[in-house]
Amino acid sequence: MLHEHHPLIGREIAVRKVTPLNVRAVADGARFVLGIDPAQAAQAAKAFGSPLPGKIGDVTVSKGRLAVRLGPDEWHLVVPLTEQEAIETAFAKLYATVPHSLVDVSHREIGIEVEGVAAMLALRSAIAFDIEVMPVGTGCRTIFDKAQIILVREAEDRFRIEVWRSFADHVWGILDAASREIALGI
Repeated sequence: MLHEHHPLIGREIAVRKVTPLNVRAVADGARFVLGIDPAQAAQAAKAFGSPLPGKIGDVTVSKGRLAVRLGPDEWHLVVPLTEQEAIETAFAKLYATVPHSLVDVSHREIGIEVEGVAAMLALRSAIAFDIEVMPVGTGCRTIFDKAQIILVREAEDRFRIEVWRSFADHVWGILDAASREIALGI
């Protein structure tokens, strides 16, 4: 039901004057937080149906599934909504032999894509660390202004933000303000 009340549906920020920037909501998906012993990650990857990144900060994308390793035993997983039940079933079966924690956070989070030559500039307006040194194919948990986010660098000029729904309008508003400043050349 919450997927029907996505706070950013239909909203887009586009700056095309001097420095292209596009900010849009990511297609909704099922989101999970996986906690498991890293020694059992290969079995979890089988249940997930896609590789899990081995190093903290690494990201894997395969078959429409996104996995970000956020800590020693923590992964953030995103799959298409149509695959949510299959993932839950596969991990329930895995639990019989491999104890783990799989928490559905779909109701809590949404995604925002920030893309274009000015993407870095827009993100720097509210992220304190040097995102320019963040390699493509990596992700991390960080703070965007006052909101905790997961930031994934998908390409040289494309980032994905995973943010709690309750902070989505706040993050969107800052990106909107940054896009106006970029358009004005400020």
